[in-house]
Amino acid sequence: MSIGEQACTLAILILHDDGIPVTAEKISTLLKAANVSVESYWPGLFAKLVEKKSVDDLIMNVGSGGGGAPMAVATMAGGGDAAGAAAPPPEEKKEEPKEESDEDMGFSLFD
Repeated sequence: MSIGEQACTLAILILHDDGIPVTAEKISTLLKAANVSVESYWPGLFAKLVEKKSVDDLIMNVGSGGGGAPMAVATMAGGGDAAGAAAPPPEEKKEEPKEESDEDMGFSLFD
């Protein structure tokens, strides 16, 4: 992650925490106040991201990684609505057979 991405991410979190609407101008102002220089396109990209997805959703789903995208793509390809899709069934855990020890076979290494 570049310095520009990190700085814009932190600026968005600060703005959101203070209840200030997140815009490219506000992100740039905050970065100038922090004396952080970034490429001019970063604040605009991050502001567009926050327009489409709420900051709360991004924070709450930070640990989910990319796991949600394939399901959404598969659901959309099927013609359904991604929001109304049912969750996939949990994977069944198969118990592996317990390995036999030497004692179970009637002899051991040190006999």
